[in-house]
Amino acid sequence: MNALALFVLSGISFVAFLPLSRSEEPQRKSDEDNLLVVTVATKETDGFRRFRRSAKHFNYTVKVIGEGEKWRGGGYMSAPGGGQKVRLLKAALEEMKEEKRIVLFIDSYDVVFASGPRELLKKFQQAKHKVVFSSETLIWPDRHLEDKHPHVREGRRFLGSGGFIGYVPNLKELVADWSGEDSESDQLFFTKIYINPEKRKSINITLDNKCRIFQNLHGSLDEVVLKFEDGHVRARNVLYDTLPVIVHGNGPTKLQMNYLGNYIPKVWTFETGCTVCHQDLKPLTGLKESEYPLVVVGVFIQQPTPFVTVFFQRLLKLNYPKSRLQLFISNQEPHHETHVSSFVKDNRELYHDVKVVGPEEKMDAVVSRNVGLDICRQTKDCEYFFSVDVEVVLKNEDTLKILIEQNRPVIAPMITRPGRLWSNFWGALSADGYYARSEDYVDIVQGRRVGVWNVPYVSRVYLVKTGLLQSELSENDLFNSDTLDPDMAFCQYLRNQGVFMYATNLHTFGRILSTDNVHTSHLHNDLWQIFENSLDWEERYLHENYTRIMRDKLIETPCPDVYWFPVFSDVGCNHIVEEMEHFGQWSGGRNTDTRIQGGYENVPTIDIHMNQVGYEKEWQKLLLDYIAPITEKMYPGYYTKCTSYLNFVVRYKPDEQPLLTPHHDASTFTINIALNSKEIDYQGGGCRFIRYNCSVDAPRKGWALMHPGRLTHYHEGLRTTAGVRYIAVSFVDP
Repeated sequence: MNALALFVLSGISFVAFLPLSRSEEPQRKSDEDNLLVVTVATKETDGFRRFRRSAKHFNYTVKVIGEGEKWRGGGYMSAPGGGQKVRLLKAALEEMKEEKRIVLFIDSYDVVFASGPRELLKKFQQAKHKVVFSSETLIWPDRHLEDKHPHVREGRRFLGSGGFIGYVPNLKELVADWSGEDSESDQLFFTKIYINPEKRKSINITLDNKCRIFQNLHGSLDEVVLKFEDGHVRARNVLYDTLPVIVHGNGPTKLQMNYLGNYIPKVWTFETGCTVCHQDLKPLTGLKESEYPLVVVGVFIQQPTPFVTVFFQRLLKLNYPKSRLQLFISNQEPHHETHVSSFVKDNRELYHDVKVVGPEEKMDAVVSRNVGLDICRQTKDCEYFFSVDVEVVLKNEDTLKILIEQNRPVIAPMITRPGRLWSNFWGALSADGYYARSEDYVDIVQGRRVGVWNVPYVSRVYLVKTGLLQSELSENDLFNSDTLDPDMAFCQYLRNQGVFMYATNLHTFGRILSTDNVHTSHLHNDLWQIFENSLDWEERYLHENYTRIMRDKLIETPCPDVYWFPVFSDVGCNHIVEEMEHFGQWSGGRNTDTRIQGGYENVPTIDIHMNQVGYEKEWQKLLLDYIAPITEKMYPGYYTKCTSYLNFVVRYKPDEQPLLTPHHDASTFTINIALNSKEIDYQGGGCRFIRYNCSVDAPRKGWALMHPGRLTHYHEGLRTTAGVRYIAVSFVDP
């Protein structure tokens, strides 16, 4: 060990480190042994566990008093209280006989330690008083006492009762006159002692005016910033340039305390990342299927939403024993009744139980969510409620397992909206209880900070322990509010009960769909989502090998300057065909065609144009985003904006239009996509390029032929001899 020595020579300061004397180090150890942290905690809350973890990190010795008692001391949202703490402290001090004992009396539910006993004791000794109280910028609860507080040259004038440190004899004198009720104000009691000059001198009290030991956040939020250094994190008071040992989220600063508690003292650092994310886990590995916790899964459908069928497919793929899942599906949207009934009909027997509430029951969002929680409360052995809105895209099949293993009271998997900073959690709240961006929000959403984060708001998808539903959340109407949306009302209730909510981005879980501009008038409305939810559209409708076209050189050349590559999935092909047949207004295959400019078609086909079904803009985006890059790669030096006025689906049938005579296309290049399968859906068919005497006889479903339209690639559609053949055609850059 070294001691810090300061030498002054000719007006110049020098800092040197000197060896400690043999007696100095044992003395420090003795002082630390004499320190006892005393706190009141009538029950073990999330806040207390956070306090205990920080105390353990620095090896503080903590004595908890009041365990198991009913709390009668009020709360920060109610009238002044806290007298119960004084009564309990007085009783605890009476049992302490050591005069050299130093006691730190501190709140615990909203407190963390930022440094250890050595620094605490050093700063206490430097105060040169026997009792040091925390200080505040605001006087409370009696403003009339302001003028009676001693004036200070610099720093805070007013006493804070949430933390103080002192020698046992002096603390005994401090509380000796307490005879009040548990509901009376501890702050007012200690304040009256402090403003009494005789008592202040007799007990030898001072305030930690510059927050060297205690940092109370109420009234000082603008003064406090996080300081990352050497693998640990401190709170720094920028007004006084101090590093407090203890941070206290007193009064209405619980959320700011939760934010700081995500880092202090070493919860998350740039060097280590999250240090507590793998502590106190509830492992599921090795459990038999029957031993898995029973989970009630609440699925909520409140509005027209795209890709509902895909949502249920993903729900089915959750890596969790279905016999240990009980489904509650609340559907308020008539459009989705067929999706729900189809899923339930096919899979009901797989699950522990399934209950469906349909739109005919007129159960609104508030009631349905309350009912979901009630089902969990009333279901024997239910251990968790897993709430999932239908617009959630859960890509991670282990999501439910991961959340359970984290062993948190309420936890949400972080999901975002692609390309935006929108997510299912808020990092902070505004003064009126709405969204505010925390300093770390963008880093968390973009994955630069990874961990499990204490946040003030979660929505869309989250897991709740049933134990909470039978204690802090036992009320039957948790989602109701005259001013707030149901999810905001629920989170407000959690915050008021002191229940921590967490969002985890330790894994990639999925994303959130946009529900703007959802079509409901088509047979397959998801086809129209290429703009609003392009990623989901790609996953459902693009060929699984589309992204490999360039990387793995999947483009084939069956004929000169004719390129063949995958575009649509089977589902994509099927939905386009079914959409056209559902529309049903096929052309007559005649030269006269009022749908096109000029009203005359040289080479008519039996077809439906994309603009007839309202799919023109979507098809243009398909060409520009997914065809143009391949065109520019395969035809070097040619750049296209994919202008196309003729986009249509052609139907070939032996008894209707079996073939297409030789012709040029009115295009610079043509796209011809096979929408069904030869030998399965039809016989014959194909395309022959006459100049090269080269044919593509067996078009692959979902694959596109791309070829020049004019001059060199005179071609014909080969005869379909059986079944029905469908192709999608675009004449690009006419």
